[in-house]
Amino acid sequence: MVAPAKRQRISQRGIATRERILDAANRLMLVRGVNATTLDDVREASQTSKSQLYRHFADKQELVRALVEYRGALVLQRERGGLERLRSFSGPVRWRNALVQANSLNNGRYGCGLGSMAVELSDQDEQSRSMLSETFAEWEKLISDGLHRMRDSGALRQDADPERLATGLMAALQGGYLLANAAHDVAPMEVALDMALEHIRSFLVEPSTGSVGQP
Repeated sequence: MVAPAKRQRISQRGIATRERILDAANRLMLVRGVNATTLDDVREASQTSKSQLYRHFADKQELVRALVEYRGALVLQRERGGLERLRSFSGPVRWRNALVQANSLNNGRYGCGLGSMAVELSDQDEQSRSMLSETFAEWEKLISDGLHRMRDSGALRQDADPERLATGLMAALQGGYLLANAAHDVAPMEVALDMALEHIRSFLVEPSTGSVGQP
C-alpha cells in the first residue's frame, strides 16, 4: 500500500506572510484593478521576496483566486454583522446608510470589491466567476433571510417575495456602486438603493413614514 502524501504544513510565520500578501493584493487590486496589478506590485507592497511570494502562490491566477475567496470572506463577515439581525424595515435602512457612508469616503470611487472583480474576471476565469457567483448568492441570501423574518413576524405582507426583493436590492446596490464609481459621486448609489427600498416599503403591513435614508 502506498502511504498517503503528507500535507505541507505552513508555519505561523508562513500564515502571516500569506495574509500580508493577500492584504496587499486586496488593497492594490481594489484601486488599480486585477489586470493592471502585477505580481511585482504585490511583492513590493507586501514587502516580500520573490521566493516568499511564489512559495504561497505559483502564479498570478492562483493569487487572484485566493483573493476572490479572501475578499469574499471579508465582505460576508461585514454583511452578517448587520443583515443577520434584520427583522424590521429600519434594518435595511441602516444597512443602506452604512454602505453609502463607507462609499462616500472615497467619493464613490472603486465600487464594490467583489463587483469590480466580477467585471474583470467573469469572462477570463471560470473558477473565479463561479466563486464570485457563490459569494453573491450567499450575500443575497442574507438579505432574503432577513426579509423572510420580517414576513414571518408580520412586518411584511404575505404576498411579498423575499427572494425577488433581495435580488432587486442587490442589483440596485451593485448598479449603484458602478454608477457612483463612474461619477466619482455617491449620489447615484443613494438613488438606486432608495428606489429599491421604497419598493420593499410598499409591502409593509404598516407603512413607515419619512425618508428611506433615515431609520
